[in-house]
Amino acid sequence: MNTATHPGPVILYTTRRARVERAKGLAHIVPALVLVSGAAGVLVGKEPFTLLTGLELLVGVAYVLLLWQELRHLKQQPEHHSQVAWLEVAAAGILALEGYHIWHRHHEKEALTGEHRLHVLPWLYAALAVWYVGLAFGMGRIYERRYLHLHPEGFRGRLGLFQKSFAYTWADVAAAQTAGEADVVLHRPDGQQARLSFAGLHNGPTHRDQLLAHIARHQAPAKPTPAGQA
Repeated sequence: MNTATHPGPVILYTTRRARVERAKGLAHIVPALVLVSGAAGVLVGKEPFTLLTGLELLVGVAYVLLLWQELRHLKQQPEHHSQVAWLEVAAAGILALEGYHIWHRHHEKEALTGEHRLHVLPWLYAALAVWYVGLAFGMGRIYERRYLHLHPEGFRGRLGLFQKSFAYTWADVAAAQTAGEADVVLHRPDGQQARLSFAGLHNGPTHRDQLLAHIARHQAPAKPTPAGQA
C-alpha cells in the first residue's frame, strides 16, 4: 500500500505476522478434527443425532474452512486484517463445546456413582473460550496500534506494539536522513535527533522511503517568482 498517497493511517504489520497467525491457527486444528470425528459417529449410525452433535459438526467444519481461508488470505493479502477474527470465534466455540462435553460426561458419571468431584478442565476451557472471544473482537485494535500517518501538516505513528506514539509537524523537522536498511534519523531545529526504525516490519524499507519522500516534498525550497510577476 502506498503510504504517501493514503488519506489516513496505514497499518504496519510485522514480518512475523503470517507465521504467527499460521501457527496459532494450526494449534487448533486438532480439537477441530476431534469435534468433527466425534460428530461423525452420527453419520454412521453409532450415536443418535442431537443438537449438541450437530453443533459439534457445524463448528468443526466451519473452523477447518475458516482456517483454510485464513491461510490463503495471509498468503495473498498479508497487509490486511478483518475487524472481527472469525477464526478466533470458531476456536472459542471449539473450546466451549469441548469443555461442556467434559463437564457433561463427568456429570453423568457422578449421577450414577453419587460421587461429586471438582473438575478444573471444563472451567479452564470456558475461560479460554472467553479469552478467544475477546481476541476475536480486539485483534483488529491490537494490529492498529502499529501505524504510520502522513498528512499535510507532518506525520505521526507508532512502530512498536508497546512503544509510545510519535507526532511531528514540519516545524519539528530540520532534516532527515537514512540510517541502516530501514531506519530514518530525524534532526530537530534545536540539534536533537530521533531515530525511527522500520526494521522487522513488513515492507519496512518501503515505508521508510515513503516517509523520507513525504518529508522531502514538504521541505523542498520554494521556486523563485519570475521577474515582472507580483
